[in-house]
Amino acid sequence: MVKRFVVVLLVVTLLMVSSAAYAAKVGIMTGTVSQNEEEYRAAEEMIAKYGKENIVHVTYPERFMDEQETTISQVLSMAADPDLKAIVICQAVPGSAAAINKVKELRDDVLFVCGNVHEEVYLMSRTADVLFELDQVTRGRTIVEKAKEMGAKTFVHISFPRHMAMPLLAMRREVMEKTCEEFGIPFVFVNAPDPTGEGGVAGAQMFVLEDTPRQVDRYGKDTAFFSTNCGMQDPLIKSIMKTGAIYPEQCCPSPYHALPNALGISVPPDKAGNVPFMLEAIQEKVHEANMDGRVSTWTAPINMSFIRAGTAYAMDFADDKFTERMDIERAIATFKEIAGDVIIRPFDEKAPNYLMITGESIIFTQQ
Repeated sequence: MVKRFVVVLLVVTLLMVSSAAYAAKVGIMTGTVSQNEEEYRAAEEMIAKYGKENIVHVTYPERFMDEQETTISQVLSMAADPDLKAIVICQAVPGSAAAINKVKELRDDVLFVCGNVHEEVYLMSRTADVLFELDQVTRGRTIVEKAKEMGAKTFVHISFPRHMAMPLLAMRREVMEKTCEEFGIPFVFVNAPDPTGEGGVAGAQMFVLEDTPRQVDRYGKDTAFFSTNCGMQDPLIKSIMKTGAIYPEQCCPSPYHALPNALGISVPPDKAGNVPFMLEAIQEKVHEANMDGRVSTWTAPINMSFIRAGTAYAMDFADDKFTERMDIERAIATFKEIAGDVIIRPFDEKAPNYLMITGESIIFTQQ
């Protein structure tokens, strides 16, 4: 499945673009395939689009909490190339701020665009030039509202201490709890193993596969599940499809995030990157499983959009198409051109370059 996805994605993206020459290089740092395949494939798409001579792609380590020096060295390795003028980081895991600051000590001409930011808002706003982030606070309410619309009578939130120490994720959880209380829906917190811990991603995935059916046995099929971790989405979706529970959306909502693999969707070469096709394919699988109205996501592939929009903005800067590093209007316009129907707002007046994104939801085969 993975190999087929890679082949068709590269074929289509190569056909989508011309072989136009670019004046400078842009670096991209993403997670590995097992941490978040969507990010990794988006970087490969950018290589196909702009050319391997113009895009440098590296990954941060899977155990990034324990290997922040590796994250820093990966960013420094890209910045060591004098032709490289901008770097896109998604996800901006812990160590990203330190990496950016170390680059600035050596050269101050590199533009930084970050997506899916793990470190403190104001720290990152001061450190990077443009940041794209899911509007987590708004999602705290909208996810629960959607779960209620889908018939949820219990809401299960799966996470671990490291994520709950991240301010935006903690704020989202707090809003979720308050919204559940408002709707009379019990809120259940499940403390799962951290994928960056001793058991790794595999251990966290096994926990989800084993624990989800237990929660359904305890609370019933009308239980909505939400996990804060990308690596947990695939086993969570598989468990929900087997138990008949409710899946309101991923941590990083997208039709491409975990859903195709979990549902066994194959993509013909001429349909790779085709969002309407993917939405229809998911809808068919959901209907076949008698899960109408119980699976949902966003119509825009959000982490892919972070990388696509971030790279487009970075490449234009590298090619001297604009000089104001923190060009907020340009950044918003670029994102909307790529992602379509999204709502974008700055975090606040102190962090105007920290752009919060809310996308459009779809509940598959909703009656």
